[in-house]
Amino acid sequence: MTRTREQLVVDNEILKTRLSDYEEAMSAIRNGDVDAIMVTGKNGEQVYSVSSAETPYRTFIEQMSEGAVTLTKEGVILYCNPRFAEIVQSPYERVIGSSINRYISEDDNSKLSLFLSQLTHKKHDVIIVSLNKKTQYLRLSIHLLPPYLQGENYILIATDISDLKKKEVELNETIGKLVNMINALRALRIENVNETLDIEGRKNLLEIANDKLYKEICKLNKLVDKLKLQTKK
Repeated sequence: MTRTREQLVVDNEILKTRLSDYEEAMSAIRNGDVDAIMVTGKNGEQVYSVSSAETPYRTFIEQMSEGAVTLTKEGVILYCNPRFAEIVQSPYERVIGSSINRYISEDDNSKLSLFLSQLTHKKHDVIIVSLNKKTQYLRLSIHLLPPYLQGENYILIATDISDLKKKEVELNETIGKLVNMINALRALRIENVNETLDIEGRKNLLEIANDKLYKEICKLNKLVDKLKLQTKK
């Protein structure tokens, strides 16, 4: 059908409006006013970061004092910052693509796997695990990433708490020693109390025996006096 002049004018205005929107969006991207853009496709809505906006965040992650890891549901490390590689004492290139279980002690691997399986988008938590040497401990804060960020992967923040754990062990040892000392003092006190009770008991028995002896002596004295009287007669 041939479009009327009025329809063409309307279509032209619509195109001008769209063009203006696109130009405004492009201007915002160029000026750094946009961190990311959302595109709707056959797989639904997807978010794409603008490189200029991503750079400061990436720099922050790479320079932070905690380890940062992107982890698949199978435990494969997709990304880690240099600090995490330093914590696990392994070359950065070897950490990428390896399994997180490689660095966690065997005793804590099953605990971590169970922990990951229970996380949801609404639930995140922390867990403390030891590394293979068992002299190093990590506090892991783990979140399940939103579905639009490359599938159901985890973001993991690792904090080295080895020094705190060492102090905790030392504190527990000190507490244990104090408890033993208190128990020893308590036992000594009970023993002293028992000895005191024994002494008091013996003292009471001695007083009773002395009283009986005094009474017997009095009887004997009376008997002697009586015999003396009878002798004089």
